[in-house]
Amino acid sequence: MKYLVGFSRVVVGILFIISGFIKLNDPVGFSFKLEEYFSFGVLNMPLFEPHALKIAIFVVIVEVLLGVLLLIGFRQRFTIFSLLAMIIGFTFLTFYSAYFNKVTDCGCFGDALKLTPWESFTKDVILLILIVIILIGKRYVLPIFSPSFNRIITGVSLAACVIFVYYVLNHLPAIDFRPYKIGANIEEGMSVPEDAPKAIFDYAWKFKVNGEEKVIVTQGDYPTVEGEFIDVETTEVQAGYEPPIHDFTIEKDGVDHASDILQEPKLVVVIAYDLNKSSYSAFEEVKELTDKAVKAGYKVIGMSASNEDYTTKLLKEYKLNFDFYFTDQTTLKTIVRSNPGVLVLNKGTITQKVHYNDLDAIELE
Repeated sequence: MKYLVGFSRVVVGILFIISGFIKLNDPVGFSFKLEEYFSFGVLNMPLFEPHALKIAIFVVIVEVLLGVLLLIGFRQRFTIFSLLAMIIGFTFLTFYSAYFNKVTDCGCFGDALKLTPWESFTKDVILLILIVIILIGKRYVLPIFSPSFNRIITGVSLAACVIFVYYVLNHLPAIDFRPYKIGANIEEGMSVPEDAPKAIFDYAWKFKVNGEEKVIVTQGDYPTVEGEFIDVETTEVQAGYEPPIHDFTIEKDGVDHASDILQEPKLVVVIAYDLNKSSYSAFEEVKELTDKAVKAGYKVIGMSASNEDYTTKLLKEYKLNFDFYFTDQTTLKTIVRSNPGVLVLNKGTITQKVHYNDLDAIELE
């Protein structure tokens, strides 16, 4: 039991620290995931949606700290019961997501590791079992250091988490795991290899044969049956290849201009996924930057999911010298964790990407 508890302690502690750190690196992304859970279509808790970012920060810092406390064996009882409560909550959410197919990615490891809902649920069940083992053998969870040194480690860990989350909130994630990271080519990210696996579907064909209902399952071919066709139900049995970048458009008046715009050798893109939630003071600096970019021969565009009333008002108020195009809000949230944020591209390749607090870091040729 002693060795089993020791093994469980190390595995749970490390996984909680890794999972928490990955989300701590991108708390805004995790808050978007929490907003999905709080929405009407899922848990029907819209009251918490405006506070999703605060909740996200609190949860991930606690997740990291509990992992640290477990490894060093400090405040054993509090740590073990807190871990148990947290994993029960996570297990409920992942089961809910998997069973009802509501949130297809729980965000457990952010964008670093994508898990299907059932994979996430399985991972949480395993962690739940390990934590129960730790609870049963809690007498073997002994402190590694003296109480005073454990307090220092806890305090340093908390301070490091707070400083790190403050940095990424005011700039961008320190490590970018998304397909729109610097150096990525958007068109290449949208391409599908010729040998990519195709989706496979089962078709359940219903017929009335001699007064009785008969079901024949094929994978696409219409069955030869002497009877009256009633209905057909389609079930995906194997998912096909999905490129890292999808649902990417740059629309104007219902026309997608992405293929043309992504050929520009000198392109500056101002992204504001929701102008109603944007930091408007930043657009004064955006104005200065985009004016310089135009003079330097860059094509400048804006991308937003907001309607034309918002974009027209913004362009007029700040005298911006570029037009806004429509792009799906989820896509824009994925591209840059800043509202607004700015990208510089060279024929579809992202060469620079900054938070609105770092606009002065953009280097124009």
